[in-house]
Amino acid sequence: QVQLAESGGGLVQPGGSLRLSCVASGITFSRYAMSWYRQAPGKQRELVASITSGGTTNYEDSVKGRFTISRDNVKNTMYLQMNSLKPEDTAVYYCNARLAVYERWGQGTQVTVSS
Repeated sequence: QVQLAESGGGLVQPGGSLRLSCVASGITFSRYAMSWYRQAPGKQRELVASITSGGTTNYEDSVKGRFTISRDNVKNTMYLQMNSLKPEDTAVYYCNARLAVYERWGQGTQVTVSS
């Protein structure tokens, strides 16, 4: 059974930091492209950052220089280090695993940036 479990969300003040984690089970993690998406209230889900099986990363423009995606294939875990957080980063953050046409989503973790 494939499972993706996100953690690390919470309430943080503007300028603060959070690290999200996504632990995968039931898949050969190292073969999958992994991504973080987010969805703010009333908005469509958007890609935040992605990392290929080979470690190549890609970022949405508004998070470049502030967020860092990484993966640990031994621990079957993907991370998103988020620094200099802004109120507009407030959203539910979702983990996504994709291999060709097969993909799975996590349940999401809430990130709220507010003073």
